[in-house]
Amino acid sequence: MRKALGFAQRAFRIREVPIGCVIVHNLSGKIIGAGYNLRNTKKNTLYHAEIIAINQASRNLGDWRLEDCTMYVTIEPCPMCAGAILQARIPRLVYGAANPKAGAVGSVVNLLNNSAFNHQTDVKSGVLEADCAAMMQDFFRDFRRQDT
Repeated sequence: MRKALGFAQRAFRIREVPIGCVIVHNLSGKIIGAGYNLRNTKKNTLYHAEIIAINQASRNLGDWRLEDCTMYVTIEPCPMCAGAILQARIPRLVYGAANPKAGAVGSVVNLLNNSAFNHQTDVKSGVLEADCAAMMQDFFRDFRRQDT
């Protein structure tokens, strides 16, 4: 999670919403995908940290299935990212802080543990929660100050 926080810090420095993500290949213990939000930079809604990390991990493994991987992300994934986690068959998600306005892993809805889907993901939340939440709070506090 500390690596994911480092990627979130990169987003923070370029005035992107500070969410960072890493994907670890469980068999090797190596990071095979990483990303941070770039929606404003790329002017594209698809550039979420999780989507960037999934793309990179899939390239590195040469497969769209990330069945032997764990994703670490600083903030609870949104519906788009939760859907991508399901589609990539990622078996384990670890996240830091909840996303009460758009979280799709329990805060608003729970897409990852819905038995109607053919795949579910084991979820652990609250890892370095205070650090992850503080970065988001600092970002939006600074954002609001600059907006006035």
